[in-house]
Amino acid sequence: QVQLRESGGGSVQAGASLTLSCAVSGRTVAVMAWFRQAPGKEREFVAAISSAVGSSRSADSVKGRFTISRDRPKSTMSLQMNSLKPDDTAVYYCAAGQRISDATQTTQYDYWGQGAQVTVSS
Repeated sequence: QVQLRESGGGSVQAGASLTLSCAVSGRTVAVMAWFRQAPGKEREFVAAISSAVGSSRSADSVKGRFTISRDRPKSTMSLQMNSLKPDDTAVYYCAAGQRISDATQTTQYDYWGQGAQVTVSS
């Protein structure tokens, strides 16, 4: 069993930065990712990273602003968010899975964190 715990959410002004962290416990996972869900919207892909090699991909909406990384010895994953916009306001979820064919799809992931609120005001 895998457990995920997010931390680092908060409320900031537009243009500010925040870092989200996800602590992973239990078994090793192949892929870790961040998704987000704004009120009234579907959960959407933000970024994903391979645990083994560190290769990553990001949604077009966050490219150049958000950076996903992982620390294998510490079993943590982070999302550095810069130049935040009001449209980035959402609950951010950490996700992990073992057999991922499409990292952008929520159905590919077996484990989810409880979510961390990020609020960006203009």
